[in-house]
Amino acid sequence: MPNFILLLTLLVSLTVSPKTEKKYPIGQIKTDKGEILFWLYDETPNHKASFMKLANQNYWDTLTFNRVINNFVAQGGCPDTPAGFADSPYLLKPEFRPNIRHVYGAVGAGRDNNPQMLSAGCQFYIVQNKKGEHRLDDKYTVFGQVFKGMDVVDAIVSVKTDSTNTPLTPIKLDVNVLNLTAAELKKQGYSVKQP
Repeated sequence: MPNFILLLTLLVSLTVSPKTEKKYPIGQIKTDKGEILFWLYDETPNHKASFMKLANQNYWDTLTFNRVINNFVAQGGCPDTPAGFADSPYLLKPEFRPNIRHVYGAVGAGRDNNPQMLSAGCQFYIVQNKKGEHRLDDKYTVFGQVFKGMDVVDAIVSVKTDSTNTPLTPIKLDVNVLNLTAAELKKQGYSVKQP
């Protein structure tokens, strides 16, 4: 009889214990213009890991969207100088994927004109051209897709800039990684495709 009670207690605890829901890492950029949320692709694991690492280290939180061009991109993270991305903490090998393109809202990794097409770990951009920027396909790595906040990106690229496309009033970055469940993502307007 005691074994039966022990077994019954074990079965009850298994059925009552809450099942932990899977959480998905989501890129978040907060600016004074609003919040941008984007999906991070598993298909570009090195760029995804790099973004998450730098966001969790608060790397970008003193930086800005330093280059904004209406009908092209909002770019930020580290200065794009004639010498390239001199301040980037490291470079990443490209992760071009034929099924991930430079569509409206694509989040990509910036780079200079290096022949290996290595991405600057610090530099990212968001495609703001509604037709996409397909001339960048297979030349720059796309590692995410905005699903909320493209109105914010549209506002960012509409600000007044100088001759180098730098906003006259800095647009500061607050970059984070949110871990959201499928239900939480659905509330934000994104449906997770289950395998």
